[in-house]
Amino acid sequence: MPVALLALAIGAFGIGTTEFVMMGVLPEAAADFGVSIPSAGYLISGYALGVVVGAPLLTAAAVRLPRKTMLLAMMGLFTLGNTLFALSPNQEFGVAFRFLAGLPHGAFFGAGAVVASSLAKPGERAKAVSMMFMGLTLANVVGVPLGTLLGQKVGWRATFGVVAVIGLLAMAAIAKLVPHQGKPVEPSLRGELGAFRRPQVWLALAIVTFGLGGVFACLSYIAPMLTDVTGYSPSNVTLLLSLAGVGMTIGNILGGRLADKALMPSLYVSLIGLAAVLAIFTFTANGKVGAAVTIFFVGLAGFMIGPMMQARIMEKAGGTPSLVSAAVQSAFNIANSIGAYLGGLVIAGGFGLVAPNWVGASLAVLGLSLAVVSGGMDRREARLAPAMAS
Repeated sequence: MPVALLALAIGAFGIGTTEFVMMGVLPEAAADFGVSIPSAGYLISGYALGVVVGAPLLTAAAVRLPRKTMLLAMMGLFTLGNTLFALSPNQEFGVAFRFLAGLPHGAFFGAGAVVASSLAKPGERAKAVSMMFMGLTLANVVGVPLGTLLGQKVGWRATFGVVAVIGLLAMAAIAKLVPHQGKPVEPSLRGELGAFRRPQVWLALAIVTFGLGGVFACLSYIAPMLTDVTGYSPSNVTLLLSLAGVGMTIGNILGGRLADKALMPSLYVSLIGLAAVLAIFTFTANGKVGAAVTIFFVGLAGFMIGPMMQARIMEKAGGTPSLVSAAVQSAFNIANSIGAYLGGLVIAGGFGLVAPNWVGASLAVLGLSLAVVSGGMDRREARLAPAMAS
C-alpha cells in the first residue's frame, strides 16, 4: 500500500485520541477547573459541536483547494485548537478551544478518504480508505488509554499537549509523503444538497444520532462510573478503556462485513444488542468482572453501527455522496453531544453515576425504532417499483 497512507493514519490517530481521551481525563479536568463532572461534560459536547459545524462548512471549502493543502490546513487547525485547550485558563475557554479543535475533524476524514482512494490501485480503494481509518481505531486501543494514564499521572493538560505534537507529526508526514494532486474538479453544490431532499437520508442521519447517542451517554461518564461505583482505581480505568477500544475495533470490522451481506437485518440486531448491553451495564457496573466484560460489549455493539450507517447513507445519497458523507460525521458528533448532555442531566438530577446507561439504552431503542421505519420504507418502495416501471 502507498506509504502516504501512513501520514493519513497518523492524523486519524491524533483526531481519534483527542475526541475520546476527554472521557478518560474528565475527572481531572473537572477538578482543575473547579466544576462538577456534569459541567465538565461540556468539554465533550464542545468538541462534538465543532465537528457538527465544521464538517459541512469546511467540506464545502475543500472543493476549492488542492486535497493536500486541505489536509495540511485541517491538521494545522487541529493542532492549534489542542494547543490552546491545553493552555485554557478556565472552563469557558476550554469549551471554546475544544470547539475549535473539533472543526477540522469531518473535513479531514472527507478529504483523506478521497486522497487514500486516489492513491490505491483499482480494486484496493476500500482497503486504502480502511488503512486511514485504522488510525482512528488504534486511537481507542492505544492513544486513549495512554493519554488517560498520562492525564492521571502528570495532568490532563499534558495529554492534550502530546495530542498537539501528534498533530505536528501528522503535518510533517503529510507534507513529506502525500503527493500533490492538483485542484479537484469543481462539483455541483446544488447536486450535493439535493441528496438532502431524500427522506431516507435524514432517517439514516437520525439513526446515527440517536443510536450512537446511546453509546456516548455511557462512555462520557465511564471514568467516574468505574472508579466511584465499580471501585476500580484510576490506573485500572486506563486498561478498561483499552478493552473498550478493542471492542470498538472488532465491532468496526464486523460491522463492515455484515453491512455487505445483510445491512438492515444486521443493523436491527446491532441496535437491539446495544440497548440490551447498556441496560445490563446498570447492574454489572457494581461488580469489577461484570463491568469489564460489559464495557467490551458496549464498544463492540456501538461501533458495529458506524460502518453500517456509512454504507446505508452512501446508498441513499445516490451519485452525490460527498456532503452527505460529511454529514455522517456531524450526526456522529451530535450523538456525542446529546449523549454527554443527557447523561450529565440525569447525574445532576441525583439519579446516580449509572443512570446514563439507562439513558443510553433508551436512545438505542429510539434509534432501532427509526431503523424499523426506514426498513419499512424500503419494503414499500420495493413493492411500488414494478408498478411504477410499468
